Amino acid sequence: MLEYEDKPELNITPLVDVMLVLLAILMLATPAIVYQEKIELPKGSQKEQISEKEKIAIRVDLQKIVYVNEKKFDMDSFGDSFLNYSASFAKDTPITLRADKNLKYDDVVHIMRLIKASGFQKISLVTDG
Repeated sequence: MLEYEDKPELNITPLVDVMLVLLAILMLATPAIVYQEKIELPKGSQKEQISEKEKIAIRVDLQKIVYVNEKKFDMDSFGDSFLNYSASFAKDTPITLRADKNLKYDDVVHIMRLIKASGFQKISLVTDG
């Protein structure tokens, strides 16, 4: 009877290599998977209609004339004039700001800073497109 002195060992290196490649493929493919679920939104009451809050529309033209709800103000005196004008509005009133695209960025930020200093927090910039 022959006896073998060597004991058989498993070489797991190729198995680990294959598993690492599969793990890398899985990690790359997972973000590309998009799940879609069909949902049905509840129906709202058609009898009630939400009353739209009054807005303050501000627009600034290239000559630095500020129009607030069709009232004209000069850019230099806008801060004080707007503070007096907006005293009758609630401070949570939404404000939309339109400015000429050729106007300096600093001028638009200056107007926004004055609006915020008047106590308003909801300012939306209106753009085309």
